Amino acid sequence: MIIRSELDIIRLIEKDQWMIEILQAVKSLELSDNWVCAGFVRSKVWDTLHGFEERTPIPDIDVIYFDKDNIDEMKEKILEEKLRELIPNIPWSVKNQARMHVVNNFPPYSSSFDAISKFPETATALGVKLNEEGKVILIAPHGIADVINLELKPTPYFVGTQDLIEIYRNRMFKKRWKSIWPMIKMNSL
Repeated sequence: MIIRSELDIIRLIEKDQWMIEILQAVKSLELSDNWVCAGFVRSKVWDTLHGFEERTPIPDIDVIYFDKDNIDEMKEKILEEKLRELIPNIPWSVKNQARMHVVNNFPPYSSSFDAISKFPETATALGVKLNEEGKVILIAPHGIADVINLELKPTPYFVGTQDLIEIYRNRMFKKRWKSIWPMIKMNSL
């Protein structure tokens, strides 16, 4: 399948019942500024572009939201448990982006969009959710060109300092993406 636009990615997700069930479960929690992001979206695109018949295993399903009024990490654990009750056997990872800047040693994020824009790779800086009408919507702070062109590059935020570039490089090494998706082009800087 050829993927050329955000609409193509949305249609790809809409046709995947497993992904829709994940998005419905997350929507049911009614979290503010919530998105299912990162590998959930990127892996689907890369699997499709590689012509894989089976889904590549995802180490976790990243669910983010933004709630500056309750930054207690325990709330995230409770939300993960609620999601496990809805769909067991999913490696849920729920993170409130209103507190994650502290964990990442970054300045405070202003929203989930802002947090996603500061993910290490442009091809991973993607999020999806269901809107009020139950339709899939996609955010891509750095666009979709890199993910659909199978290019792995750091986000502009990670180009800023040597420490962040090292984090990006270490992720590329640890994730072993090239061994999973051999057609990707990696920019190691």
